[in-house]
Amino acid sequence: MTDSNEPDIADVADFQLEFADLPALLKAWRAEAGAKLGRKRPLPQKEVAHRMGTSERWYRALESGAHVPLTLDTLTGLADALDLGPDERTALYWYRLTEVSDDEQPKGGDGRITRLKEFVDAQTAFPAYLIDHAWNILAYNGLMAGWFPWVREPQANLMRWVLEIPESRDQIIDWRQQASLYLAQLRFTLVRRPDDPTLKRLLAGALRDPACREVWDAGPRIIAFRQGGKFRLSLPHVSPTELVVTSQVLLPAYHPGARFVALMPA
Repeated sequence: MTDSNEPDIADVADFQLEFADLPALLKAWRAEAGAKLGRKRPLPQKEVAHRMGTSERWYRALESGAHVPLTLDTLTGLADALDLGPDERTALYWYRLTEVSDDEQPKGGDGRITRLKEFVDAQTAFPAYLIDHAWNILAYNGLMAGWFPWVREPQANLMRWVLEIPESRDQIIDWRQQASLYLAQLRFTLVRRPDDPTLKRLLAGALRDPACREVWDAGPRIIAFRQGGKFRLSLPHVSPTELVVTSQVLLPAYHPGARFVALMPA
């Protein structure tokens, strides 16, 4: 599960910037907007500006990375002009709401993490686990460990297992589709936490794999939160037949970035 040859953060700089900073996202979203309109080229900057009711000069400055005023009304107009979906809009708004931070973690002595772990362990009807913002496994119940023994390993990480460990490609049916969804979530989290070293290492490790690199390069797909995601699993040590589950995700209060996930029958 763990890899002693983790990529150095210095190797991640170019990877992290591709389709993750605002100018790159805007360029990619213009290309997607053009495709949605049946055109063979991206939506021109001039047309985006016209749709927003602003000047082409202002939009060019924004896409070039210049510091320009961004009100919520402006971002809404930009999202409408580019015909963005809800996840892309959420990512876009994070560039304006810089005062909102989910970096503050509860103090170690307040017992909240312990109670969350006890809650996870108490689940006996279905596999359940708790992860932090970087998909590190914080807690898991007995069923989760029975289905996926790797969660017992030190520094177990769900994203790394899905994208880097060969075992996952045998156990996750339609692995490529699931990898695309995980990378889309990683891209969104990098928008929110562009300097997080753990996220950078996750991306660098994934992009060393040609299949993951191909998915990443395919376009700027972004998923903010995945609720009710459907998984088809091949786990012969659990069931002789295919298992189909959905992931039900809860966001614990007072522990920003953490997610409680239960794998329930589809």
